[in-house]
Amino acid sequence: MKMSDTTNPSQITGNAKIPSDTYGDSISNVYITGSDSIEVDAGGTATNISAAGGNGYVYGGTASNWTANSGGYIAVDSGATLNGLTLDGGYVEVNNGATINTADVSNTSNLDGKGYLIINDGTVNGGTVDSGGTIDAKGTNAIASGITASSGGKILAEQGTVDHATVESGARFEVALSGGPASATNTIINGGEFYVDANGSATTTTVASGGDMSAGGYVSGTTLNNGKLTVLDGGTASGTTVNGTSASLYVNSNASAYGNTIDGGSVFVDGIFSGGTLSNGGQIRVSKGGVISNINATDGSLWVSAGGSAYDTTIVSGFTQVDGYISGGSIYDGKIQIDSGATASGVFASGTDDGTQGTIEVDGGTVTDATTHDYGNVTLISGTVNNLSATGGGITMTGGTLSGGTFQSGATMTVSAGTVDGIININNNGHANVSGGKVSDINIASGGSGAITGGSVADVTVSSGGTVNFSSGATLTDTLTLSSGATASITGNTGGTVDLGDGYTSGLTITGLNTSTDTNVTTTINGWTKDSQIDLQYVTFDNAKWVYADKNTVAITTKDATTGDTYTVTLNIPNVEETGFNLVNDNQGGTTIVTCFLAGSMISTPNGDVVVEDIQIGDELVTFDWEHDKEVTRPVVWVGKAHAKVRADLPDDEAGYPVRIIKNAISDGVPYKDMLITAEHCLCFEGKFVPVRMLVNGFSIFYDKSITSYDYYHVETDQHSVITADGMLTESYLDTGNRRTFRQEGQVATLCGSVRNWEEDAGAPLCVDRACVEPLFHKLEARGNCVVGHNVPSKQTVLVADPNLHLVTQAGAVVRPVRQEGQRYSFMLPANTQSVRIVSRASRPADVIGPFVDDRRQMGVAVADVHFTTAKKLHPITAHLQAEKPEGWHDTDWTDCAWTNGNAVLPLGDFTKGNMGLLSLTVRAAGPYLLGESDKQARVLSA
Repeated sequence: MKMSDTTNPSQITGNAKIPSDTYGDSISNVYITGSDSIEVDAGGTATNISAAGGNGYVYGGTASNWTANSGGYIAVDSGATLNGLTLDGGYVEVNNGATINTADVSNTSNLDGKGYLIINDGTVNGGTVDSGGTIDAKGTNAIASGITASSGGKILAEQGTVDHATVESGARFEVALSGGPASATNTIINGGEFYVDANGSATTTTVASGGDMSAGGYVSGTTLNNGKLTVLDGGTASGTTVNGTSASLYVNSNASAYGNTIDGGSVFVDGIFSGGTLSNGGQIRVSKGGVISNINATDGSLWVSAGGSAYDTTIVSGFTQVDGYISGGSIYDGKIQIDSGATASGVFASGTDDGTQGTIEVDGGTVTDATTHDYGNVTLISGTVNNLSATGGGITMTGGTLSGGTFQSGATMTVSAGTVDGIININNNGHANVSGGKVSDINIASGGSGAITGGSVADVTVSSGGTVNFSSGATLTDTLTLSSGATASITGNTGGTVDLGDGYTSGLTITGLNTSTDTNVTTTINGWTKDSQIDLQYVTFDNAKWVYADKNTVAITTKDATTGDTYTVTLNIPNVEETGFNLVNDNQGGTTIVTCFLAGSMISTPNGDVVVEDIQIGDELVTFDWEHDKEVTRPVVWVGKAHAKVRADLPDDEAGYPVRIIKNAISDGVPYKDMLITAEHCLCFEGKFVPVRMLVNGFSIFYDKSITSYDYYHVETDQHSVITADGMLTESYLDTGNRRTFRQEGQVATLCGSVRNWEEDAGAPLCVDRACVEPLFHKLEARGNCVVGHNVPSKQTVLVADPNLHLVTQAGAVVRPVRQEGQRYSFMLPANTQSVRIVSRASRPADVIGPFVDDRRQMGVAVADVHFTTAKKLHPITAHLQAEKPEGWHDTDWTDCAWTNGNAVLPLGDFTKGNMGLLSLTVRAAGPYLLGESDKQARVLSA
């Protein structure tokens, strides 16, 4: 062996070993070529060593600043450390736990098979790779950390681990090409390429603009800052964040991505994409075979192509176009567009006002079991909507077909064109507006309404408390059925048939009649009885005459109020001649309050008392001027008669039972015989009218339940007056709008007139204040004991304080409280509970306290604050405190508390979506409650 002695790098020939007797403990500034070699062992030092075709071995000692080029070979082995390596066209191996700190690797001369740094078992900390160079974490115990790959450089992780690598433009990083397993952590892709094979994994990767990452294995925590990630077949991505408008995530078929955050970028789904958020104008596009689910979109767009599917997607704000299939999910602001060939099932649309509303737009597709709430809406242009449930919002139709639906709580069905099949239910505060198209069957319940201004409707059924109005241009093709208490208006050309149901109907109005020409009303009116009435608007009562044109037809002739010309209105009423018919002048509008006498009541006249049924128009009555304490004679201007049937399922004061005031119950000789009047009829005490229902004590003044069907009468004087009946001061009739509920011997076609009110027209002030009525009640109650000859024990009503508070979910599940601390109740709710009903006992103050309290509302519990608690957050629930309250809540002057009616809906918003949690509510007030019969029986059985 021979070493040159110059100031320039010296060449070592042969095999040099450090330390040795020849070279001592250290060597520096030398190079080797060909078959020459240097070996550094423990205790030796080798610095500035260049292997230009020779071989260098570091087994121990101290080695720094080594260079391998021109085919040179260096091996770092046996736990040794090399500080500083420059590799250009050479070949370096790290074995048996060795370490290289700072390695710069290249292959600028493109030597075949050179420019490689291979880590079989050991660590490389820091460095660069470029220009055809490669750093390969090949073995299972290989680690490369802090490597930067520039143009032409490559990082490989065949079976090892690469941490904190940076891949610049023109460079490439590959993981697990030899079957793995291999992994990469904390990688930054600045314009280069990053590939993760099927057996590899990558965690916490950042892909910047121009960066391209593809994964056939498992990757998690990837952030795309305007970069790109493609999840290949068999690959899985978890927790990916897509930032920036140029960022993109591709999920191939047979690939999947979970729990992702899309913040302004784009996602293209051919496989499975589940969970996560979409915001800042981002978009998700689902191709044929692709599936997305459980996405929460606060600002962005979704596109579901034919053959693609979306499940349980929540769109807080944004746009969704569906040409494939969507199931479940909801939209609160924006639009879901269901195109031709697309299908949707169970989608929910809501909103907060007219400017913030979720819309399901159907333009050729099919939607089944959709729900709208608050301001949510379905727009049907073409296609089909099946079984729509609307509690607020509703549907707007300009075409297509709606098959079945329910509308309530402010919801509206608006039809200008198209077809409505199946049964449409319009419940309380629901509305049907039809201006065109064809509708088959509408059921309108109490509180519901229909406005038919155009198009055609086949069948309409209106229950008590419901209303429907047909305008000119609208057509009834089959039957309009009215229950007692229902109201409806038709025009002369509505057509079809009106069925008056049980015959006690008085709510039919025929309007829009042309008063300048003869009119043949095209609607047939069935079910006409002696108790039926029809209101003919715009028909002048003065000089009106009528004749039976035949046994089924009435012709009414009157004069035009302006021109004086006569005209005839013809009505088709089967069997009208047999049943009978008459005309009276009627006032309409306002609130119906029945204030009437039963047959046999004796009315005071100047000629003595006369039974009410014999009073005629023009008779004189003796009235009492309470302000001047004198009697005044007044003429009778109208008398009316109606028939009542008791509805025993309602509270006594609403059921229709007559009130019996026994002889002498008020004072000696007052009344001078038992008096029968309706519950709302007023008695006069010291110049004030008090409804008799507020004085019922159960023995001297009581509901006579032996009478379940009866005729009742009213007598109207020229102004509302205090009259005397059966020796008792009481009231004459005040028309507040219910005149057409009466008839005067035979049938009545009522004509409109002015409406009066208690504030301006009453003969004496109406008093329903407890402070006024309660002392009077107790006075008459005490007198009643004397009247009946013995003390009558008070009715033993059983009161309970326990509200029996529980919840019922929208699925019908009963949820009992898991905890009660004072007035604070807590309930555990399952995930995805959209709303609950707060159910409790309920009673009316008029029943619990006494009839002298004019509050007949069913009162459940007074609910203050409500919170839903998940594992991470406390969410306030305030729907019951809003001005527009959900179903089952009473309006109140309170701002922080509201009463239920014993069965009140409480929407929970999105807080429960995917979250189970604890619903806690504070009950500020509750009870006491009347113990119901079922409660009493249960208590006996448990005793």
